[in-house]
Amino acid sequence: MKVEECLLALEEVLEDSWSLPLTKGKAFVDVEKIRELSEDLKEALPDELSQAKAIVADRTQIISDAKEEAASIIEKAEDKARIIIGRDELVKQAEIKSENILLEAQVKARDIKKAANDYVDDIMKRADEVLMSNISELREARKDLRGAQRS
Repeated sequence: MKVEECLLALEEVLEDSWSLPLTKGKAFVDVEKIRELSEDLKEALPDELSQAKAIVADRTQIISDAKEEAASIIEKAEDKARIIIGRDELVKQAEIKSENILLEAQVKARDIKKAANDYVDDIMKRADEVLMSNISELREARKDLRGAQRS
């Protein structure tokens, strides 16, 4: 069961509980069901955390791939520049063209790296928001559970 499903099930148990007359916020709940859901949450959280770690690993791979592609682009640009420079009549034009190719490759490499970082940052931000929301809901459910147990 996923964390969200466990939390929804906890909410259902709380909604299905019956309240004590003349008491505010106190109710009888199915303790066994709460224990089962708590165990499900304990099992589901490592999965969600491993997914977040996988996202971080993907970020590293994306950045590595971007660096490799940038290096390849720069190497190809440098190769083309060497060939062009070898021609006597086109030496000046070749120098200008090679500089432009090199600059374009560097700009493209920076753009790829920035896009990869932005993409991974967005994924990590969403994962962080989901996890923080889940943790907040879990803490609230535990607080409610403790309040119910004290009654």
